[in-house]
Amino acid sequence: MSDDFRSVYTDPLTPLSLLERTVRVFPDKIAVVYAGERWTWSQFADRVGRFAGALVRAGVEPGDRVAFLAPNVPDNLAATFAVLLARATLVTINTRLNAHEVSYILNHSGAVVVLVDPELGPLLTDGPAPLSAKPILVNVEDPVAGVTGTPLDGPRMEEFLDGAAPLPVVGAMDDEQRLTSINYTSGTTGRPKGVMYTHRGATLNALGEIIVHGLTRDSVFLWTLPLFHCNGWCFPWAVTAAAGTHVMLRGVDPAEILGQIQQERVTHFNGAPTVLLMIAEAPEARGVRFDPEVRVATGGSPPSPTLLARMEEMGVRVTHLYGLTETYGPHAYCQMQPGWEDLDVEGRAAVMARQGVPYPTATHLRIVDEQMRDVPADGETMGEVVMRGNNVMKGYFEDPEATAVAFAGGWFHSGDLGVVHADGYIELRDRKKDIIISGGENISTIEVEHTVVKHPAVLECAVVASPHEKWGEAPKAFVSLKPGASATEREIIDFCRERLAHFKCPVAVEFTDLPKTSTGKIQKFKLREKEWAGETKRIH
Repeated sequence: MSDDFRSVYTDPLTPLSLLERTVRVFPDKIAVVYAGERWTWSQFADRVGRFAGALVRAGVEPGDRVAFLAPNVPDNLAATFAVLLARATLVTINTRLNAHEVSYILNHSGAVVVLVDPELGPLLTDGPAPLSAKPILVNVEDPVAGVTGTPLDGPRMEEFLDGAAPLPVVGAMDDEQRLTSINYTSGTTGRPKGVMYTHRGATLNALGEIIVHGLTRDSVFLWTLPLFHCNGWCFPWAVTAAAGTHVMLRGVDPAEILGQIQQERVTHFNGAPTVLLMIAEAPEARGVRFDPEVRVATGGSPPSPTLLARMEEMGVRVTHLYGLTETYGPHAYCQMQPGWEDLDVEGRAAVMARQGVPYPTATHLRIVDEQMRDVPADGETMGEVVMRGNNVMKGYFEDPEATAVAFAGGWFHSGDLGVVHADGYIELRDRKKDIIISGGENISTIEVEHTVVKHPAVLECAVVASPHEKWGEAPKAFVSLKPGASATEREIIDFCRERLAHFKCPVAVEFTDLPKTSTGKIQKFKLREKEWAGETKRIH
């Protein structure tokens, strides 16, 4: 068939088409709620169009990078469309990084415009050196929340937008492989890498979110997940495509989350297991059971069966997701099977803690050995999780060497270790760097952690390898206790020995606050560094 007809049967995919349709179909429906303000979809689209027009007026050209450093305020949501509409690339920056890290990201990405909440301004002004690209700085003030800070040397957002000719919000895109965004990894073991997302990948992931999480025009989505994290796991585009309502949240506060759920009749939110734990343990959560139930997607470290059972008691239906920054956030999820509803709470929570099966738009997921052969589906043989397809990044920005390593053999290598069960569901057992080899035996830190948190006094736990004179290394548990609870090292160890093979049990327990990333992931590398200071860590 002649390519003369290509425009008839193909249309480049872009998240902009999702917004265009929703504005056309539901112009007067509430799109955004924030601190008493309510924007309809037509009002939101007007903001997006003026935002995009202001960027173009400021000299932003196709492919330029535009950075955003702010909490989950409405303009941060608008940026996920406005920057794309200007044919530029969005760089959302982790608000909990230090000034050196922020400076590195801005210089590496070459951002020409930086939109920043003045409260976070010191992250720009306290950097080690002036920004090499000399970007335009725009102050995204938040008077609704009563937070202003000291403005940087640049216009306020309203001044930046004033008089700009708005761009029409249309879904046309010249190239679906054009970048939507660059999302920088946490950089826990070195410099953060810039993960490149495309219009095609972002659109398909958003459509997958709609299917997996049941998003509809009646959905009310609470933004507990930071927008800087994998572009909010692509939910800005998914909720918009479904014509749901975005309820913005400047910070994660359990009492406010519980209040917003009840006040706005929230149907969905996302968060790491740590966020769910904060909500479950909040005094305001006592006796709370949501009806209708609230659907929650959680990712990061696998939630323990104990936590999943507690969420069910509150009327929270948890879907466990698995993915990485390099896979647009979620790539797989634990899909409920007929019959699982008939299991008791503990049994249902145990199966739902698995990572499951690929998204409908992310069909390629394997667990392989070192020769790239599929491991047996026996639930025991461990291998590395690898993926490819629509949900995988385009590569690392300005880093072909790291891209080549990550894509070795034609698959993206996650660095995660897991098993395949007989039903085809995968289950993570550890990160490659986290697995403990004690006397030649592999020990999954996740298995040990899930056992420790079953103790009634334990709030959270992280297990890492600790030097051991006889076995080379052995598990050590770092534990934070529930408020008012108490436990001894001996009690925790004995509790584990009643439930696990003895070689898997911690040889030591340290009670402490656990170091975490801004998205609630426990930073095990910091615990390992502490344990191995002055020692030589074996290479697995």
